[in-house]
Amino acid sequence: MSDVAPPVAALVEEFSKLPGVGVKTAQRLTFYILRSPTDQARRLSEAIMRVKESIIYCSRCFNITETDPCSICRNGNRDQEIICVVEEPLDVLALEKTGVYKGLYHVLHGALSPLNNVGRKDIRIDELLKRLAEGSTREVILATNPGFEGDFTADIIKRGIKEELRLPHLQVTSLARGLPLGSDLEYADEGTLSRALEGRREL
Repeated sequence: MSDVAPPVAALVEEFSKLPGVGVKTAQRLTFYILRSPTDQARRLSEAIMRVKESIIYCSRCFNITETDPCSICRNGNRDQEIICVVEEPLDVLALEKTGVYKGLYHVLHGALSPLNNVGRKDIRIDELLKRLAEGSTREVILATNPGFEGDFTADIIKRGIKEELRLPHLQVTSLARGLPLGSDLEYADEGTLSRALEGRREL
């Protein structure tokens, strides 16, 4: 984009670094902002900075939050003995929208991927096992995304629970397979997620 002003080219370049945003979409977003009122652009800029400056990870479940522990972890009305393990914070939002699940969460922030050199130390598996070792959990729902990486991650967690922790009272379940193979939880509709939660099976 050598024929446009450097600030415009720079904004297009930054937008194009976002996941799922190609050059054409980045250009459209840039020119939308150019046409927008200054106040709107300023609010967008301030919202981005607020997210970067005020959002932290919950020290218990590793979901994104402004307060530690997060509102879900400190909610006494939720079932404190069930933990649903998900890959990303967006999966928490998707499950919460169903209104079915009333337990706690643990966010891994990724899935194991030997091909991409993502190992156990790169995601929050050890933190999960440490949390379970406290002994107050009766059920762990492995809600990783369907597909090789999600299934591999769930299998490693299950083995860690069975072989490292050796907690015979702890029930390990997974979501029912109403979810399309290879899809992410965040893209599933609420009805599908509700049925997957209600139909979970023991591993």
